[in-house]
Amino acid sequence: MKDDVLRQIHLTLVERLGADNDSSYTASLYRKGLDAILKKIGEEATETVMAAKDGKPEEIIYEVADLWFHTLVLLAQQGLGPDQVLAELDRRSGTSGLVEKASRTDN
Repeated sequence: MKDDVLRQIHLTLVERLGADNDSSYTASLYRKGLDAILKKIGEEATETVMAAKDGKPEEIIYEVADLWFHTLVLLAQQGLGPDQVLAELDRRSGTSGLVEKASRTDN
C-alpha cells in the first residue's frame, strides 16, 4: 500500500536523527535545527506553487514529493509520524470541510 512508503521514509528519517552530519543530508538538516527545517518546507511549498502555476504535471509531482519529504522530516524531528497525520485525515473523511473548520476551537 502507498502509505507504507510514508512509514518507511519515516523510519529512515528517525534513524537519521542520530546520524553523522557528513553521512546524510537529513542528519545535517536536523543539526541545523527547526528553523532550517521550516525554511526548507517554505521553499518547497513555494516551488510547489510555482510548478502548479506552470501547469507541468511532472514538475508538480516532483515538487510535492519534495514538500512531503521535508514535512516528514519535520514530523520526525518533532517526535511525530505520518500515522498521526493519516489518522487525522481519516477522522476528517466524510465530513464537510465547512463543518470541520467550524468545529475547530481556534476559529
